[in-house]
Amino acid sequence: MTDIIEKPLHSEISNSSYSTQPNDMTVLGVVDFADCDQCSPYPNRWSSIRERISAPAAEFMGAFILCLLGCGGNCQANLSANKSVSASPAGNVVTSNLSWAIGLSLGVWISVNHSGGHLNPAVTIAFATVRGFPWKKVPIYLLAQLLGALCGAGVVYATYFNAIDIVEGGSDIRTIAVSGNLFGTYAADYLPSVSAFFAEFIGSAMLITGIFMLTDKRNGPLPPGVLPVGIFLLLLGIGSALGMDTGAALNPARDLGPRILTAMVGYGSAVFNFRNQYWLWCPILGPIFGMVVAAFFYDAMLYRGSDSITNRPSEETERHHLHSCAHNKRDGVAGIV
Repeated sequence: MTDIIEKPLHSEISNSSYSTQPNDMTVLGVVDFADCDQCSPYPNRWSSIRERISAPAAEFMGAFILCLLGCGGNCQANLSANKSVSASPAGNVVTSNLSWAIGLSLGVWISVNHSGGHLNPAVTIAFATVRGFPWKKVPIYLLAQLLGALCGAGVVYATYFNAIDIVEGGSDIRTIAVSGNLFGTYAADYLPSVSAFFAEFIGSAMLITGIFMLTDKRNGPLPPGVLPVGIFLLLLGIGSALGMDTGAALNPARDLGPRILTAMVGYGSAVFNFRNQYWLWCPILGPIFGMVVAAFFYDAMLYRGSDSITNRPSEETERHHLHSCAHNKRDGVAGIV
C-alpha cells in the first residue's frame, strides 16, 4: 500500500537552503513511504487504526450496500403496485432480483481487496471450515455483516415508511404479509418446512460453488474487476430460478439484520415467531449447512489449492518432502564444492 502525504511546494527555496536544512518539511513536495524500507508504513496514527479496522469496516459497508439496494428494490417494486402510492408500478420481480444482484456485486467490489468480500456469515464460516480462514476473525466479520445489513435495511425503511403507512393503512399498523416480507424472508404458504430448508440449502450451495468457481485459478485467473460481474450474474441466476419459494435469503445477515429492524419499528415478535422460529432454521442454518457441504464437495472433487483442508499433506508426505529437500540441498552444495 502506498501512503502519500502531500506537502506544499515552495519554489523560492533554493537548493542550497534545502541542503542545509534537511529536516525542514516545508521544502518537501511528496513523501512516498513505500519507497523507504526503514520508514513506518503508517504516516499517521489514523492510518495505523484504519489498518486494524479496515476488514470489518469493509464487511459492514458491503453488507450495507447489499441490503440498501436489495431491500430498496423490494420496496419500490411492491409498494408502487398500490394505486394510492403510484399511478403505475415502478418495478417487478425482475427489478427486485436485479437490485439484489447489483447490491451484492457492488458490495463485493468495495470490500474484496480489504476483507475478501464475504458479506455473508455462511460464506465466512465455509471459508473458515474448508479454506483456512482464521476462526479468530469470524466473530468480528459476522458482527460487521449483521450490523451492515441492519443499517442498510434501516435506511430503506426510513426512505419508504410513508409509502408503507399508506399500503398498511396507518402508521400504527405493521404486518408481515403486506410489508414485513419486503425486508426479511418468509416461506410461501404452500411450502412445507422441510422444502423451505431444502430451498435455502440448495440456493446457498449454488452460491458458494459459484464463488469457488470464480476464484479458482485453475479455471483461469479473472481479469481485474471481473469478479463482481461474475457475482452479479451468479446471484441473478439463483434469484431468478430459485427465489420463489423462500425469497432466496442465502445469507443469514441479509435476513436477520432486516428482520431485527422490522421487530424494532413495529412489526413485533411476529417476525421471529413465524412458523416456530423459521428465522433460525431456514435463512440462518439452511445457508450455513448448504455452503459448508458444497464447499467440502467442491474442494474434494475439483480444487487443488494448498489452502484447502482436503489438500493438506499427510505426515508421511511431509517427511518424504523434508527428506528429499535435505538430500537435494546436500547434492547442490557438493556440486558447488
